[in-house]
Amino acid sequence: MAESDKMWALVFNGPGQRSWEQRPKPRVQAPTDAVVKITKTTICGTDLHILKGDVPAVQKGRILGHEGVGVIDSVGEAVGKFKKGDRVLISCITSDGRCGYCRRAMYSHCEGGGWVLGHLIDGTQAEYVRIPFADTSLYAIPKGADEEALVMLSDILPTGYECGVLNGEIQPGDSVAIVGAGPIGLATLLTAQFFSPSELIVVDLDDHRLEVAAKFGATQRINSGKEDAVAKILALTGNRGVDVAIEAVGVPQTFDLCQRMISPGGRIANIGVHGKSVELRLQDLWIKNITLRTRLVDTESTPLLLKTVTAGKVKPGMLISHRFKMNEMMKAYDTFGNAQKEQAMKVIISAD
Repeated sequence: MAESDKMWALVFNGPGQRSWEQRPKPRVQAPTDAVVKITKTTICGTDLHILKGDVPAVQKGRILGHEGVGVIDSVGEAVGKFKKGDRVLISCITSDGRCGYCRRAMYSHCEGGGWVLGHLIDGTQAEYVRIPFADTSLYAIPKGADEEALVMLSDILPTGYECGVLNGEIQPGDSVAIVGAGPIGLATLLTAQFFSPSELIVVDLDDHRLEVAAKFGATQRINSGKEDAVAKILALTGNRGVDVAIEAVGVPQTFDLCQRMISPGGRIANIGVHGKSVELRLQDLWIKNITLRTRLVDTESTPLLLKTVTAGKVKPGMLISHRFKMNEMMKAYDTFGNAQKEQAMKVIISAD
């Protein structure tokens, strides 16, 4: 294989095992494909869940990653919206735009796509990536846009907004608790402010992340490792509980917190990727008229969020804490995987 036919990529080799190695450069396989040269990518908490073995559908040898921006390298003959040289934002969700689920804006369940990048097909933590259904899975980058900030639009901003804010049905004046102040929780915090809640309470175990949450708009911060989060929230809400509880971690303990802090008539919105079963406190919840909603991000909100970001109304670049070169991918994983010690939020990995 010629050197021009190879690329470097981050490869999953089974639970707890990853490598930075050379792989064949992807090529157009279908008329609707595009191959994108990655200029900036990042690491998601979901990638860490994959490495823990929480997502068994991911096979050994898979190139990870589902976020990034880049430049079109080649397109299939049926691609009409993009051409070689165009700068594009890659959606974490691949959609054909035609199936029954896509017609319902449930792109995450697209019959020909969905969450496939870094999951069922090779992903974006590489020099090049193949994008199926390019016309409906890529977005043109406006001239002069901050491409680092736009990387946050691949996944975490629409995830926080759709799975947390919209599923939580936040209304003006609501009291909202976000359990988890990682990147997804903070993206939820940023976009929850579209709806003017009266309280934005953030719960986490990490004081540094709670300090960041305060800068991002949290009205109350609770370190659940140092105080009883449920008791504190009940005290803050007149013993009523919060109107909306958003789970943004993906472990049984944080889901349980949400169940115990929700008010009658409240809404629990789950964002976290759960690798273990959780206890449903139905004996307490059946009488409380609550709504529990789950969702995999559909990215149907990406056009709206793209407008708010390019207009400067939302600044997701604030989430970036570390920057690395592409050949420092393993170091980037070490840093992101030890987020508390390294005080890491989102990392940006650049080709140049």
